[in-house]
Order: sequence, then C-alpha cells, then structure tokens
Amino acid sequence: MTYETDQIPIWVAINDVNNDDKFDIVVANFGSANIGIFLNTGNDTFVNQTLYPMDYNPYAIAINDVNDDHQLDIIVAHSHSVDILYMDFH
Repeated sequence: MTYETDQIPIWVAINDVNNDDKFDIVVANFGSANIGIFLNTGNDTFVNQTLYPMDYNPYAIAINDVNDDHQLDIIVAHSHSVDILYMDFH
C-alpha cells in the first residue's frame, strides 16, 4: 500500500497520536515545510494525510507527551529551531 506525502518526506515517526489504540504515521515533509499525519482507520488503511504548516522546513520529528496532558505532542526540529505541536484530537 502506498500513500502520497507532500514534497520531500525526510522523516517518519509512528505512534498513536489520537489515542485510539492504533498506530498513526507522522511525516516531516521537508520540501513543502509541513508535517503530515496519516490516521490509522483500524482496517489496515490510513486516511489521507492532514497537513500542518511549519514556518521552516522540518528536518526531524519526535512524538511524546511533553506537557503531561495525556495527549501525544509532535516535536519538530528545523535547521535553527524546534517547534512543538500540542495535539488534541478530542
């Protein structure tokens, strides 16, 4: 199965970002300066990516609950800064 990303996907992370007990895919799209999230539908497929624009081209991503709200957040590294996307799928 192949899923279309945006331009120049440079980093991929997998975690359950929406707390539904299914692993989702998060992609750093370097060429288009955004983060794409593919949510797992639970039947071996993913919905089309939702894009989150960044001010700078992302180089790497990590996923963890950085603000202790029991929601996973996405940490995005750029060439000279770090952004945190505080995710809330409720």
